[in-house]
Amino acid sequence: MRKQTYRATRGYENLQKLQFWGVGHYGIPQIAPVYDVPDTTWIGFNYVRGCEDPEEHGVHFFLDDYQFQRIWAEPDRYTERLRQFRAVLSPDFSPYANFPLAIQIYNHYRKHWLAAYWQTKGVTVIPTVTWSDRRSFEFCFDGEPIKSVVAISSVSTQTTDEYKQWFLDGYEEMMKRLMPERILWRGTVPPECETDRDRIVEIPTFTARFDAMRKKDGKDTGIGGHDAHDGER
Repeated sequence: MRKQTYRATRGYENLQKLQFWGVGHYGIPQIAPVYDVPDTTWIGFNYVRGCEDPEEHGVHFFLDDYQFQRIWAEPDRYTERLRQFRAVLSPDFSPYANFPLAIQIYNHYRKHWLAAYWQTKGVTVIPTVTWSDRRSFEFCFDGEPIKSVVAISSVSTQTTDEYKQWFLDGYEEMMKRLMPERILWRGTVPPECETDRDRIVEIPTFTARFDAMRKKDGKDTGIGGHDAHDGER
């Protein structure tokens, strides 16, 4: 099979920008480890543009995917802005269990390509670890660093017994394979994971932050659940 020229790959899945050697069966780009948890307030990528003090904030992508698809289409457009923040979590394109495995692998690849690319540009990127069901274990930990700070989300994973078991299976596998030093945690910490409480640093959800602000003002929010999330997940 002939090699593609630069002209042929121009605009093609960002391969014209940088190709990583990759690890595992699918050539997933490797992310460098981060060992320190930044003392910062985390905001969603949808608030990056209007943030006036980026040096005081970190950026997460625990959002509906449509909120950040544009970073894959134009990664250089956002690199300089993201470099201004204390840290950035790798963008967790969704690996839902009902997605074809090909799409799950593609989303994992995109997450790692962007994280590794941004790291070459001086952005501090903390790996976000995601999985679906046990089938995803074939690839979902490829490219993740060992004994690093990592980020995960349990939002919407505790709504059914099946979803909860998928989450716990993946969490156990992550702890065994990656042995993370600290875990930035988005969502509720299940009782089964409380033994790791000394490693966990919680990232408040939009609803939790909103509730805290309202309670501080002596007001009842009157809201709850996943719908009150401003696109966060």
